[in-house]
Formats: sequence, structure tokens, C-alpha cells
Amino acid sequence: MQDYLFLIPALLIAITFHEYAHARMAYAWGDPTAKNAGRLTLNPISHLDPLGALMILVVRFGWARPVPINPANFRDQRQGLFWVSLAGPGMNLLIGLLATILLLNFQGLGPIYQTLMFNIILINVFLAVFNMVPIPPLDGSKILVSILPKNYQRHYYAVEPYAPVLFIALLLTGILPLFLRPIAFFIRDIFFFLASFLVF
Repeated sequence: MQDYLFLIPALLIAITFHEYAHARMAYAWGDPTAKNAGRLTLNPISHLDPLGALMILVVRFGWARPVPINPANFRDQRQGLFWVSLAGPGMNLLIGLLATILLLNFQGLGPIYQTLMFNIILINVFLAVFNMVPIPPLDGSKILVSILPKNYQRHYYAVEPYAPVLFIALLLTGILPLFLRPIAFFIRDIFFFLASFLVF
């Protein structure tokens, strides 16, 4: 129960800002779809998926409701899709770095504060790294599509229907976490190194 007291707020922050960043970037590129759907908000309830939230509580892995976008509304479809897809993981990395700076500067606030901030750092970094995997429906797949030459995109779309099966298999076998964990810890260590120069 004590673990959840720190886990839930950190997850809500990570998921809410992740989805908000997608919606805000889409709106900036000319697509009002997310705004019209009420997703251009920092209200976590608007971004929660009931089953995803339940899975977070049960197995500590879950998901939010994807922000709806319509690339046809973007001023430039390829660039718009690239930046909108990158916005979510980018926001998580920014929050992770800011939380690291806050952790190092206000350690005197006690162990509860330190544990909460450490959870915010780890969850945001892991969420960013996880979403950059180029397997649908993750953000990394959309980033890949946005930069692939058109003659290669058709090959990608041909294998896309089988991607969820691959994704679930990599997740359940532990291969995906095994691959992503050292990357996430490496980024965390970089954040602590950078934040050490910003201690007041």
C-alpha cells in the first residue's frame, strides 16, 4: 500500500503530461481533433483508460487513452506526425530531468519527498523509453513512419497488423523490459549528472 502512495501520483503525472503534450503539439500543427475531444487538458481523468488504470494497480503496467489526431489536418503531414509523436516521450524526459533537479536541490524535505521524486524520475524515463520502441501502437512506430521514405512505408504497413502480437510477446517474455531497462537507467544517470551542475 505504501508503494502505491508513491506510484499512483507519479504515474498520473507521467501519463497526463504525456497525453497533454501530444494534444498540444497536434493543435500547434493545425489539428483541433484532440482539443475538440476534450483532451487538451491536464485533468488526469480525461486521459485515463479504465482497463489501463486497473492494470496499473494490479500489475503495475497499464496505459492511457490515446489522444485522437487527424494527420490530414497538419500543415505538413510528415513533420506534424513526427513532432506530435515525439512530444509525449519528450515531455516525459523533460519532467524526469526537472524532477531530478528538484530532488537534488530539496533533499532536506525528507524521505517521503525523496521517494516521490525518485518515482517520478524513474516512471517518466521508463515511459519515454518504452514509447520510443518502433512497434505499433507506440509513439516510436509513428516517428518511424514519419521519417521512412514513401517506398519503404508500404513494407512497414504490410507487417503492421502483426506488430501487436510481437509487442505482447516481447512484453510477456520479459525481452522488452530487459532491453529497455539499461537504456532507462543510463538516461537516469545522465539526468543526475546534468542536475549536479544545477544544485543551488
